[in-house]
Amino acid sequence: MITRSVYREDHEMFRATVRRFVERECLPRQAQWDEAGCVDRDTWLKAGKEGLLCTSLPEEYGGGGGDFGHCAVLIEEMSAANISGPGFYLHSDIIAPYILRLGTEEQKRRWLPRCASGECILAIAMSEPGAGSDLKAIRTTAVRDGDEYVISGSKTFISNGLNCDLIVVVAKTDPAAGAKGVSLFLVEADRPGFKKGRKLAKIGQNAADTAELFFDDVRVPDASLLGELNKGFVHLMQELAQERFIIAIGAASKMEAMLAETIRYTRERKVFGQTVFDFQNTKFKLADLKTRAAAMRIMVDFYLAEHLRRKLTVEEAAIAKLFTTETLCAGLDDMLQLHGGYGYMMEYPIARAFVDARVSRIYGGTSEVMRELISRGL
Repeated sequence: MITRSVYREDHEMFRATVRRFVERECLPRQAQWDEAGCVDRDTWLKAGKEGLLCTSLPEEYGGGGGDFGHCAVLIEEMSAANISGPGFYLHSDIIAPYILRLGTEEQKRRWLPRCASGECILAIAMSEPGAGSDLKAIRTTAVRDGDEYVISGSKTFISNGLNCDLIVVVAKTDPAAGAKGVSLFLVEADRPGFKKGRKLAKIGQNAADTAELFFDDVRVPDASLLGELNKGFVHLMQELAQERFIIAIGAASKMEAMLAETIRYTRERKVFGQTVFDFQNTKFKLADLKTRAAAMRIMVDFYLAEHLRRKLTVEEAAIAKLFTTETLCAGLDDMLQLHGGYGYMMEYPIARAFVDARVSRIYGGTSEVMRELISRGL
């Protein structure tokens, strides 16, 4: 659709590896994952063995030694294949970078090689029942007791919540200080007092293990502090731009893939003696969709080039997420309509894409939060 020049030859070689993995290991298991409500651990280990996890981590910590372009390729291929469930990008390109950037040498050497191999699955515990996107309003606390911290509270909407082995927990260490009293902690899932709650029933992405987490006086040593004490809010803000841009990358790829699928369907489906494609209304709708998909691709590739040079700003990431996710959800609604009744059947790719995509306007910061961020620069 659009001539692309943002990727290098090594990125495209990696794309071939990802595509083979998706076809061999993911597509045949999607229905099984949906029914189980999570992705099996064996798939995580296979992904690690294939070098699909933590691709941008340095080789000395078990990573692939690549850059964000390799992450983007993985997101594109999984989104284009309509795969939902594997929390690889969250694990590899949102949470692992916290450990790489903020962790002590001991923390990095202890955890990162196992993250790259798939033996240790990561989650990040930010959202709470009463806080949502407002990180300053979190109520989970970490109270100093001798040479330990005692963590108490609950979290919700936690991706990788059932599979996780290690959680980056966001907690108040100085409740009176607001955003300046937040810290991050590395908490093992086998710590006494930690409990994984129920799998949350969602309207889409059924294979993604989204759960509640509970911390009942969970004791962790001083060495579990990640980064600086009371600097957690600042640390989180430094990675949120990449998280939001990752969502934008997936949205652009999903739009292109589902547009191609819709064009194929309308060319094959006949009604009133002609194909659905032959109706002028269909052609005009598809022309509009192609235009939107092209705009998404041009924007995302421009910002991807910027991010590969480490120049993507918080505002630009918000713009990318807002535009691509809003455009995707509206576009998928139009594409589902062109499928008629079959678009409402989950056996058709457009139905899965429609329900799975809805959360893209919510997680990583809602569209309303993106608008607030963008408006600050007006």
